[in-house]
Amino acid sequence: MLENFSSPYDATVVRLLTEAGAQIVGKANCDEFGMGSLNTYSIHGPVVNPHQALNSTVPWTERERRSAGGSSGGSAAAVRAGLCDTALGTDTGGSVRLPASYCGVVGLKPSYGLISRWGVVSFADSLDCVGILGKSVSSVERVFGVVSKYDPKDPTAATIETRQKASRACIQSMDLWGCGEGSGPLSGLKIGVPQEYFPAELNDKILTPLRTVLDGLKSRGATIVSVNLPSTPYALSAYYVIASAEASSNLARYDGIQYGLRVDPPPGSDTRKVSTVYSHTRSKGFGPEVQRRILLGSYALSADAFDNYFLQAQKVRSLIRSDFDRVFKISSPLTATLRGDISTAHGPAKTLGVDVLLHPSAIRTAPLLPNPDTTGSKESNDLDAYVQDVLTVPASLAGLPAMSVPAGLGEDGWPVGVSVVGQWGCDEMVMSVGKVVEDVTS
Repeated sequence: MLENFSSPYDATVVRLLTEAGAQIVGKANCDEFGMGSLNTYSIHGPVVNPHQALNSTVPWTERERRSAGGSSGGSAAAVRAGLCDTALGTDTGGSVRLPASYCGVVGLKPSYGLISRWGVVSFADSLDCVGILGKSVSSVERVFGVVSKYDPKDPTAATIETRQKASRACIQSMDLWGCGEGSGPLSGLKIGVPQEYFPAELNDKILTPLRTVLDGLKSRGATIVSVNLPSTPYALSAYYVIASAEASSNLARYDGIQYGLRVDPPPGSDTRKVSTVYSHTRSKGFGPEVQRRILLGSYALSADAFDNYFLQAQKVRSLIRSDFDRVFKISSPLTATLRGDISTAHGPAKTLGVDVLLHPSAIRTAPLLPNPDTTGSKESNDLDAYVQDVLTVPASLAGLPAMSVPAGLGEDGWPVGVSVVGQWGCDEMVMSVGKVVEDVTS
């Protein structure tokens, strides 16, 4: 649809990086319009995970072709292959964290509204975030410090006042680390492990690296507790309803009239009908996955299904946000803002709450790519691809910061990632814990 389109301006994040002295070396492959979990729905073909290529003497033709994850698989593969220090991606339901886990790099989805979306091709406006992938947490943190600026051009940007209040509360909470009765430097840090993040689909081969991380954090004085997020099992269904509904609305702008691809009707058609150009352009310009999601979203917004699907999904989203707010020590500043009571944002810390959550980033290591010599595969023809996001979509629905950090290799020799999730605005805390995870796995 946008193959021959050149944007007349830079996105805000690109402008900020360029002004800070960064060198933009190219654009990376991704799923069409960011819709996918395996980076196979791309006009350029799938992204091959570079992990084995970097660590194997096996001839290229005999190596396993595994997915780099999606939708920002190209960015993760570029970082993993050493083509760049950091890369940008977009995260709607896990599209930065999943590739980071599969490729063995760091991937941050920031708090919704902290990084400008101006210049980003929209998929689902209430979920889309510009994410950062890098070789280390420090490299991601450096880029985050440059791009996490208030942008008046972005209507979803968090206000400066809300950012400052969230940052102060985050720093105050981190100042308590190491001040408890424990013997380690993290004795004041309380980490929650959600019980619901170990579904039946979770592959047992990734549990050993997770246990290593938890044992390392505990040895440094952190307290590990089990928490419940009861609405989690409904998150994936709610996500696909909301994201598809917003996508069907956003992608209506690609009509063959204003910009992008235009496909004229075949000879004999009534070319005076705009609908004829519209239908032929969209049928030709959109790939199969994008068409599926547009159809799903259009149905969810129809009069007959709106109450039973879209409104129900929004209610589930509210329940998921409430689950997170209940377990975190720091209260959400956004809740106070909606009440018109900014002064009580991040009110008294809940003594029984946790600072961050920690869980597996993905249910498995990188899956195999479809065989290029065949027209289809199990990975691309059934619902397996949609389940890959099951552990990442809850943080997206709640708009919380989440970072996938490499935790070593699974039993099959492929990278495993663990995710650190914090309260809204506590991105600094998430990255600080991420550095400790790096340390205990190095």
